[in-house]
Amino acid sequence: MSNTKKLFIKTYGCQMNVYDSERMAEALGGSGYEQVNTPEGADMILLNTCHIREKAAEKIYSELGRYKGLKAENPDLKVGVAGCVAQAEGAEIIRRQPLVDLVVGPQAYHRLPDLMQKVDEGQKALDTDFPLESKFDKLPARPLPKRAPAAFLTVQEGCDKFCAFCVVPYTRGAEVSRPPQRIIREARDLVDRGVREINLLGQNVNAYNGEDWTLAQLIWALSEIDGLDRIRFTTSHPNDMSDDLIEAHGSCDKLMPYLHLPVQSGSDKVLKGMNRQHTAEQYLRLIERIRAARPDILISGDFIVGFPGEEDADFEDTMELVRQVRYGQAYSFKYSARPGTPAAERAFVAAEVADERLQRLQALLTQQQRELQQAMVGQQVDVLIEKKGRQEGQMIGKSQHLHAVHINAPHMQIGEIHRVLVTDSKANSLGAVPIAS
Repeated sequence: MSNTKKLFIKTYGCQMNVYDSERMAEALGGSGYEQVNTPEGADMILLNTCHIREKAAEKIYSELGRYKGLKAENPDLKVGVAGCVAQAEGAEIIRRQPLVDLVVGPQAYHRLPDLMQKVDEGQKALDTDFPLESKFDKLPARPLPKRAPAAFLTVQEGCDKFCAFCVVPYTRGAEVSRPPQRIIREARDLVDRGVREINLLGQNVNAYNGEDWTLAQLIWALSEIDGLDRIRFTTSHPNDMSDDLIEAHGSCDKLMPYLHLPVQSGSDKVLKGMNRQHTAEQYLRLIERIRAARPDILISGDFIVGFPGEEDADFEDTMELVRQVRYGQAYSFKYSARPGTPAAERAFVAAEVADERLQRLQALLTQQQRELQQAMVGQQVDVLIEKKGRQEGQMIGKSQHLHAVHINAPHMQIGEIHRVLVTDSKANSLGAVPIAS
């Protein structure tokens, strides 16, 4: 009879949570857990949570309520909550949902085997400390089976910026950078398993300073790895876009022409209220410098509308900034207060006003995205094939600019890079055909 236990992990939120879920599965693998795709029949359910969006905690409590039936059917089922909601809520999760056996914050994943031992002994386990030792030093080496051709790799965690709307400094802690040689070693291991593209992750990734290396120095070192063809990084803060990082965009062939650089607002008054520590003009000049170094770069961004104190003129400043930058992709949201952040104590913009502004902003951003994608028609792009499509013979991959590209080419194999001709543009993807050799 097998001693293997079934582990189901549900991941919410950002790419770093995807990476963290992989590492948690690996940490628990040594305790006999094997990951499965559904909660039914699992021995352990783990929710890896995000606290960025509105009512994030309430959504997790609602999700936990759905597992009461599974717990009734299987009293030995263990339920855990990880991630940023776990960090923010702590013991309150166990108080409100007694079916929860484990609450673990983002900095304590390396202690999961010990915490699970407590749970197996019938105790509740809670760990939301910010330990002195790095979890990255304690997590097991990533296993060696072949994997998808693109992978996330966390290089930096936490944030010291303290934007007035953001919980990250409180849930992820201060900025911590991993030692460069460990990152390079993990990247080599990923390439040995078939990975050709690595996306370097951090809450403020361009503030990376592991052993006094800059992010640009790390990118150049990674570019020396044979078999690693593409490098990306996300998410960045405008204040940390250093000269050497801008130069790397212009001269490092393996660094893809895509940059996610959130601005949040085009109004200096709102930016000051957000504690963003830069002006709209400084952001625009930065975009000019980046495009001078890499003219074909695609810029994506984040926006918040309805931030406390935002008036009509402030919103129009945001619209003007968007017109000047011309974003290839962007994420926009209506402001929602995060408990414990400075902005949560300020007067709200009326919901109907914020809704109308968000609709206008999203319409402009969508128009820009579609125009830029339409301009790709007739161009040749290099596509990393990542998976099979739904249609017979269809393959799906990512372009250098992170566009999803659909190709009718059954001869193409996952993990290969092919140059294709873009033939059409859809809402969120491009269509292409192989180029005859």
